[in-house]
Amino acid sequence: MKLKSSYFVKPHSKVRLSRLSTSETGSFHDKDDVEPVLAKHLEQLAALQEVLYASQSKAVLIVLQGMDTAGKDGTIRHIFSGINPQGCDVAAFKVPTPLEARHEFLWRCQAQTPARGMIEIFNRSHYEDVLSPRVHGLISDKVARRRMDDINAWEQTLADNEVVILKFFLHISHAEQTRRLQARIDTPDKRWKLSPADFAERKFWPKYVDAYEDILRDTSHKHAPWFVIPADNKWYRNIAISQILVDAMKGLKLEYPKPTFDPSGIKLTKESADSAVKKIAARKKRKGKDAPAADATPASSK
Repeated sequence: MKLKSSYFVKPHSKVRLSRLSTSETGSFHDKDDVEPVLAKHLEQLAALQEVLYASQSKAVLIVLQGMDTAGKDGTIRHIFSGINPQGCDVAAFKVPTPLEARHEFLWRCQAQTPARGMIEIFNRSHYEDVLSPRVHGLISDKVARRRMDDINAWEQTLADNEVVILKFFLHISHAEQTRRLQARIDTPDKRWKLSPADFAERKFWPKYVDAYEDILRDTSHKHAPWFVIPADNKWYRNIAISQILVDAMKGLKLEYPKPTFDPSGIKLTKESADSAVKKIAARKKRKGKDAPAADATPASSK
């Protein structure tokens, strides 16, 4: 998959998140500039998803990762608002349940991978089992790197089986996280989103940065690319991600499947259901007679 994006993390390249902008807005100045372009992207995504769903030849897995308050929920809400719900699922991965903890770490994610024709969005993902346990010293750096090797192999298997993988790190600054948390504190209707962990984890910010830099360096590949998206401005986050999604799905060059019968010429307002059925049956019969026998030898070879 070839995607041209300045946010693509080149495989095995050294990543320093402190050197990557969290507030960049590209060629856009404000939300008003973005809205007509985003509306076009959403229209394109709806059309592309319809072909994906109809063809059932490929699947799309979208991974969203980021610090707390980075905007994973908002990304889903704004970018996928026009998608047919029948062709899109969302899976959220939090602290493993007792059952999940008894299995190898990829087990719970494997169960949520998309079938062909479907878009699956991972709100947090298999990378959580590299991040938090490592930051809190529950696994060693050696185990974390082994898990990244396992992830690379697993994502390669998915890609080999027609799953298109797109991974987005929503890059916000510590100051922006502070503003967003304070806004939740100050808005009663938003306090339900808060948990004590939101405050406790803030002191581990540098360790999370280190862990993410290793992940971005070691698990970004052409078949499973990472994109570091400037996410301080929510409106720009949406346009940057939607552009990549549109380009990726266009690049699949999918087509609607061929119809299983020929319905042309049937006028339901002028003929009965029985008449329509008979016409279709007659056409199938004629087509069967006209088709060459499977073992027929071409005249040129006789």
